[in-house]
Amino acid sequence: MKITTITTLALTLVFALSSCNKYEEGPKLSLKSKKARISNEWVIEKATRNGEDVTSSYDEFTLQMMDDGDANLAALYTFGNFSYEYETQGTWMFTDSKNNLKLDFEDNDADQEYQILKLKTDELWLRELGGEDELHLMPK
Repeated sequence: MKITTITTLALTLVFALSSCNKYEEGPKLSLKSKKARISNEWVIEKATRNGEDVTSSYDEFTLQMMDDGDANLAALYTFGNFSYEYETQGTWMFTDSKNNLKLDFEDNDADQEYQILKLKTDELWLRELGGEDELHLMPK
């Protein structure tokens, strides 16, 4: 009986560990749920468009995602001497078996869906679906 229990536990552990690498860039294993890891206030650490660094375009960009599915986006855009503050509220949700993140805001111009490349408590990497941007975010 002990051998059967140990074998069952070992097989369960092997299966669980092999299925944990959900995202392209990891993590391989996390004890926190995806919802707990993504619920945070995020800022852009690095942004690329077609491989070119465009991080400076996201200097004043904050995305807050709460565990109840609410989201807030705040940004400051600067074009020469002109600055424009932008804020909108909405919701976030996982799509495609939690492979993607969908943001739906009151201002539909900010709506977007991203492929999740990495989802850790302190790192969130996203690739715009149907677009050219890749965003690496970190907690504020």
